[in-house]
Amino acid sequence: MRNVFSDISLSAVVAGFVAVLIGFASSVAIVFQAADAAGATDAMKVSWIMALGIGMGATCFFLSLWYKAPVITAWSTPGAALLATSLNGASYAESIAVFIFAGALALILGVSGLFDRLMRWIPLPIACAMLVGVLFNFGVAIFTSLEASPVVVLVMLLAYLISKVILPRYAVIVVLMAGVIMVLFQPHTNFADIPLSIGALEWVMPEWNTSLILGVGVPLFIVTLTSQNIPGVAVMRASNYETPVSNIISWTGVSTVLLAPFGGFAFNLAAITAAICSGDECHRDPLKRYIAGLSAGVFYAIAGFAGATVVGLFSVFPASMIAALAGIALLGTIGANLKAAFDDERYREPALITFLTTVSGVSFFGVASAFWGICFGLLILMIQTIKKAS
Repeated sequence: MRNVFSDISLSAVVAGFVAVLIGFASSVAIVFQAADAAGATDAMKVSWIMALGIGMGATCFFLSLWYKAPVITAWSTPGAALLATSLNGASYAESIAVFIFAGALALILGVSGLFDRLMRWIPLPIACAMLVGVLFNFGVAIFTSLEASPVVVLVMLLAYLISKVILPRYAVIVVLMAGVIMVLFQPHTNFADIPLSIGALEWVMPEWNTSLILGVGVPLFIVTLTSQNIPGVAVMRASNYETPVSNIISWTGVSTVLLAPFGGFAFNLAAITAAICSGDECHRDPLKRYIAGLSAGVFYAIAGFAGATVVGLFSVFPASMIAALAGIALLGTIGANLKAAFDDERYREPALITFLTTVSGVSFFGVASAFWGICFGLLILMIQTIKKAS
């Protein structure tokens, strides 16, 4: 722990905070939609937030500490969207069984080592192109947010440009402060209605419904794998972190199985928020960026225990401010991965196909575009390889 204290930096701690802020603010509404579809009461919804906060906090903190890398986990946002449209008619106890089943599949995939071997078959330029496709709309959102909140976003952009020249290491911190200050001066900002309370976990015994488990549990596992875990590994590989991803997937599966009865529906590797914690803006030294993972773990746990208070707090910040903050925080990552994806001429066309497929958002059989981007990119690469061999 002595080394940990010596490695702590303000930029890494803030990167972890920004990751949690963006993770919660960008998709907590979808989680509540999933909870509504499962038939959760208000108390159960608070239990969901608490279980998710504890699970993400524990996995972020201890995995980052163990591997000395910014291992950032998250709930499955695409999984929540799937649940919001697929659980109608199911009982709450049957929904819990679906979560446990999907978590068990992730555990099996991790323990078997198949996921690690699968990811090593994917060349880095194709993985980087897929990651850029995932992050592309976040960069564009900086400028689309100008229409909704021109003054706030322009001030944040100006703060970023100035801080990149004067204080490049703390650019995201300056942008966050600028955004918060601008929101505080908005006439409609109101903190009075935010509840102050500590959450409580509610255990529910699962009820096993085979058709529901297969019809929703398997798609939940596939969507989480293709939309979250694969891009999450791409972030780590693009930042040169060679952590054993099968072990990490195993722990996310364990966390899901243990916390599912309380509402922890799916845990996985993060992609967007992980990119914030693994770039140069977090810390110049890659060996010290794990502090951002520890920081994210602490803030996730605090957010989980605060429950309703955190949800109310995040609702104060306008969506345009959150979108601009996410995009600005990811600019460095987008630029670096664009270069890595298209720098090598041998992989340029496969990487381009991967990027275009991913950014298109196309979905076949309910499987997300990130998966198909890699598939089409690898297919083009294979065809090129065969052509050159002949």
